Amino acid sequence: MPELPEVETVANGVNARVRGQRIVRVWTSGKPQTFKSAEEEIAEALTGATIERVRRVGKSIVFDLTRAKKRAPQFLVHLGMTGRLLVSQPDVPMPAHTHAVLTLADKREIRFVDPRRFGRLSIVSLKDKNSKGYTGPGKEPTTISADDFAELFRGRKLAIKAALLNQSILHGVGNIYADESLFRAGIRPRKAAGRLTRDELNRLHKALQHVLAKAIQLGGSSVSDYVDADGVRGFFQLEHKVYGRAGENCIVCRTPLKKIVVGGRTTVYCPHCQR
Repeated sequence: MPELPEVETVANGVNARVRGQRIVRVWTSGKPQTFKSAEEEIAEALTGATIERVRRVGKSIVFDLTRAKKRAPQFLVHLGMTGRLLVSQPDVPMPAHTHAVLTLADKREIRFVDPRRFGRLSIVSLKDKNSKGYTGPGKEPTTISADDFAELFRGRKLAIKAALLNQSILHGVGNIYADESLFRAGIRPRKAAGRLTRDELNRLHKALQHVLAKAIQLGGSSVSDYVDADGVRGFFQLEHKVYGRAGENCIVCRTPLKKIVVGGRTTVYCPHCQR
């Protein structure tokens, strides 16, 4: 599933290409599972709206829209396991498993492609003029302060790896970046979150923000179906130190990396470097 850096890369790419464009037509496939909001509601909210900005919140892509220079409902795209959001010329062949097409005033198309249909498209109403719209389920890991980060884990008994994956605590962090951050911070994934020292939490905060920033810089990790808005793969998988490397030697100490399950998720760590 695309995680924060991949979603950020897609959102930034789409924003750079379509910001300021008006949506003139909406087509949806009618396939089950894809639409969290009714297809009619999606078409009504989007048709005629102008895209003011496309951005990431957690693991979701948010389209901020206006109509007649006033705020319109937001359009949310969650990529799920295999979702892609592509900006294409109309003469480019339509990919299989395309479930939504937003035709823009300049004839280009925003296409949502999702073979496994775990992605979701939805509308967020902004009836209250003071509404901030969609803010995500947890705290934003790329901007949270070290003090606020440490406070999130105070007294928590669940393993730190599971805590990092809990979207109501921190949104956007997934399996890849939890493993990579814990390795760089030298912390074992099964250690209880509430038992981490302040020094450990500071190291983890720094490692997580560094890993996420580097992954965004490199366009995310392409370990499955992920591509950016142009259909281009990311490069952070070349920087992976533990994720997907179970049984291989640690690049620091040469100890074989171990694979365990934490919170139902496959986890890879170094038993020597992480304590």
